[in-house]
Amino acid sequence: MLPIRDHNPSRRTPYVTIALIVTNVVVFLSYWNLFADPAALNRFFYNWALIPAALSQGDLMHGLFTSMFLHGGVMHLGGNMLFLWIFGDNLEDEMGHLGFAIFYLAGGLLAGLAQYVTDPSSTVPMVGASGAIAAVMGGYLLMFPKAQVDILIILIVIFRILPVPAWLMLAIWFTLQLVSGSMAATEEGGVAYWAHAGGFIAGVILTLPLWLKRGGSAFWSRTRGHPPHPVVAYRHTPIPRIRR
Repeated sequence: MLPIRDHNPSRRTPYVTIALIVTNVVVFLSYWNLFADPAALNRFFYNWALIPAALSQGDLMHGLFTSMFLHGGVMHLGGNMLFLWIFGDNLEDEMGHLGFAIFYLAGGLLAGLAQYVTDPSSTVPMVGASGAIAAVMGGYLLMFPKAQVDILIILIVIFRILPVPAWLMLAIWFTLQLVSGSMAATEEGGVAYWAHAGGFIAGVILTLPLWLKRGGSAFWSRTRGHPPHPVVAYRHTPIPRIRR
């Protein structure tokens, strides 16, 4: 279940969202050559990623910030940037450029701390913008719970694009993080589920002042949970069948 776009256009150019995407891509390309040398890549991540055990000793504190701009591969980077592009422009539209930049960084820091407190002795480096992007998703849920999001569903040989309300897609995603986080063994590495869950909750909390400023539940009543501006209608192109 992969979101590919929403029906919620931004009313001004999302300069911060674009800058974040460009920054993540440029940083990734700057150490791309290290993927051919796993030892060198591990040393690089040790110096710049978030390592809970080091943080517990008061070392490598900068990893809380720098880890937000590192990724473990092309798919990791591409997936994160897709989510940021879909959900980030609308929050930037509501918060303003500076407000959104502060929100994004604060969400990423809180997501990193959420992962840290679950296992402060872990030596597994944490990298990725997904904690900060989870905060964006949490804020999006609060502001636009019924915005339509097109998701691509892939079931072996069945491909479908299905529009669903944002609250449904984001609720399923958040539940998966909680369930996966409770089942995962941190020392095995893999996905930082608690950073995702913590970032999502942080995003909701950090967006509360804006939501209350818009009227809180009265804002939802006025918009019925939909974006407070005209939505985009897409023509769905059917995927042709391929005979055996």
